[in-house]
Amino acid sequence: MTTMGAGMDGRAGRRRGALLAATTLAAALAVTGCGAGDSGTRDTAGSAAEAPAVNGGEAAKDAAAGAPEAAGAGAPDLRVDQRAIIYTGTMRVQVDDVDAAAREAAAVATRAGGFVGGDQRRSADADAVVELQLRVPAATFTGVVEQIAKLGRPRSREINTQDVTEETVDLDARITSQRARVDSARRLLARATTITDLVSLENELGRREADLASLEAKKRRLADLTALSTITVSLAGPAAKSAEEEAETGFLVGLKGGWKAFVVSLTVLLTVLGALLPWLVALGVPLGVLLVVLRRRRKSPALVAPVSAPPPVPAARSAP
Repeated sequence: MTTMGAGMDGRAGRRRGALLAATTLAAALAVTGCGAGDSGTRDTAGSAAEAPAVNGGEAAKDAAAGAPEAAGAGAPDLRVDQRAIIYTGTMRVQVDDVDAAAREAAAVATRAGGFVGGDQRRSADADAVVELQLRVPAATFTGVVEQIAKLGRPRSREINTQDVTEETVDLDARITSQRARVDSARRLLARATTITDLVSLENELGRREADLASLEAKKRRLADLTALSTITVSLAGPAAKSAEEEAETGFLVGLKGGWKAFVVSLTVLLTVLGALLPWLVALGVPLGVLLVVLRRRRKSPALVAPVSAPPPVPAARSAP
C-alpha cells in the first residue's frame, strides 16, 4: 500500500509539473504573439483583417503568411558608386557654326551610348540658337560635358545631383510587400465558395494589382533617371545674346527701346499710307474736279436776261 501510494503521489506530481509547464509555455507564446502582432507591418494586418471567412480560418492564415517581413528602416550603407544618383546638367556654349556644333554634340552623345532626346532651333543667321537635350549613361556624364564644352567658348554651366538611394530602397520594399499581398488575394480568390466572397476578393485583387502597377511604374521612372543622365545644351551663334544680356535695364536701354518702337511705328504708318494712296488718288481727283466746278458756277453771273420793268402810266389831266 505504501508503494502504491508513493506511485500515485509521483504520478500526481508529474501531472502537476506538466500542467505548470504547459501553462508557462502558453503564457510565453501569448506574450510572443502579442509582440509579433504589434511589430508587424500595416500591410500584414490589413491582409488578415480584410480577408473574408473562406474555408474556416484558413483565409486569415494565408493572408498573414503571405505578407513578408518588415523591411529595415533607412537605406543601407553603400559606397558612392553603389548609390542611386540622378545627374542633370545645363550648359551654354558659343560657337561659330551652330549647325556643325549641333551635329558634333549629337555624335558625342551617340558615341557615349546615349541619344538626342530633344532638338529645338531658332533662326539660321549669326544669332541662331540650338537647344539639345542629350540622354547619356551616368558613367559617361562628366566626359560628355567636357567634350561638349570644347566645341566652342563655354558661357555657363550648371551641374545638379539628386541622391535617390533611400527612395529606391523604400520602393523595393513596398513592391515586395505588395506582390505578397497580390499573391495572397489570388490564393483566397481560388478558394472562394460564395458569390459574395468572389466579388469581394475580385475587387480587392484589382485594387492591390493597381497599387502594385503604380509602384512598379515609379521604380521604372527612377531607374531611367539614374541610368541615363540628362544634359541640356544651348549652342549659340556669335551674335546671339544670353538671357542676362537680353534682360539689361537703364536709361540707355530704355532710349534704345523707345527709338526702336518709334521706327517701327513710323514704318507701320508709312506702310498704311502707301496702301491708302492709290485709293486717295482714284477717289480724290474726281472729287476735287467736282468741287472746283461747283465753286465756279457760284461765282459766274446769271445766264438768263433780266425782265424790264413796265413803263410808267401818265396821270390823267383834270378838266378846266
